[in-house]
Amino acid sequence: MPNPDPLLTDRPTDERTDPYDAVLLLSFGGPEKPEDVVPFLENVTRGRGIPRERLEAVGEHYFLFGGRSPINDQNKALIAALEKDLAEHGLDLPVYWGNRNWDPYLAETVEQMARDGVRRVLCLATSAYSSWSSCRQYRDNLEAAVVAVPDDLVAPQIDKIGAYYDHPGFVTANADGILAALADLPDEVRDAARLVFVTHSIPISMSESSGPPAGRPEGGAYVAQHLEVAAAVAAQVAAATGVERPHELVYCSRSGAPHVPWLEPDVNDRLEELAAEGTAAVVLSPVGFVSDHMEVVYDLDTEALATAERLGLPARRAASAGTHPAFVAAIRDLVLARASRERALTPVPRDHCPLGCCSGSR
Repeated sequence: MPNPDPLLTDRPTDERTDPYDAVLLLSFGGPEKPEDVVPFLENVTRGRGIPRERLEAVGEHYFLFGGRSPINDQNKALIAALEKDLAEHGLDLPVYWGNRNWDPYLAETVEQMARDGVRRVLCLATSAYSSWSSCRQYRDNLEAAVVAVPDDLVAPQIDKIGAYYDHPGFVTANADGILAALADLPDEVRDAARLVFVTHSIPISMSESSGPPAGRPEGGAYVAQHLEVAAAVAAQVAAATGVERPHELVYCSRSGAPHVPWLEPDVNDRLEELAAEGTAAVVLSPVGFVSDHMEVVYDLDTEALATAERLGLPARRAASAGTHPAFVAAIRDLVLARASRERALTPVPRDHCPLGCCSGSR
């Protein structure tokens, strides 16, 4: 397990959320029906000059699922679980939701908060790691949304929770997903199964500028954070099963120009190698994703599991954190910890990126 974060432990026992009067769940967004798919992808790729034909080809992934991304329903489920958890702990804190690329759009949500009289907001993005696309871009989106609030309204101040990949609740949720997947493997291969942690590939230039990780002057936090949480999850699984299994980090969802180097190995390529090496079985853990959205249900459930089946390699896919009670409780804990520090007017170094951090390549 990672060392306890002082943000999570160094706070009063009384559970207060002031100075915050709302929580904002900030996410990527996704299409709701087939006719939404190409306009959604145009939003995602705006300014990159990608031809419509290419977007239509990429959209085939969505059409396999009726043109509907699972991410919106998963965000609704997470909001409902968080609202229930907050209420059960006597915390009266409304939860708003805004997306970068589809309805409900972030700018509209921020304007609605202003109309509702919300003045101080704590934002949680549905990405647990540091990089330009998973953190810095969301910060830029928040700034733009605040600036866009009409002049006749008072725009809320929005603080964003920083990378939370190492929160014990996130670790436990992912470990439990692996334990359930292991239990579904045949008895004869379960103890020899390899844990393959999967995250979204990004350009190497973006990865190298996503830092710095703790104790290192250079960049590279994106990979370093994933390796850290993979080790913590694997250790928790080993403690629960009494079996230490080998584990590694691989990538999915590579896109962009072929000449631009991205993080490797690809999950399908690695499965080919593992099968050739005689690996008994694998569990694919989507630790890089908060919920089972398109990169999980297509890249892993559709492509990677098909690759494993073709290779005769027993494989199971572990659940992501989703609405696991430990993850939902972790969000509440992050809110209370940040609120405590803000009331004390003490610095929150973990929650504030250094100047120029995660500038990266788009």
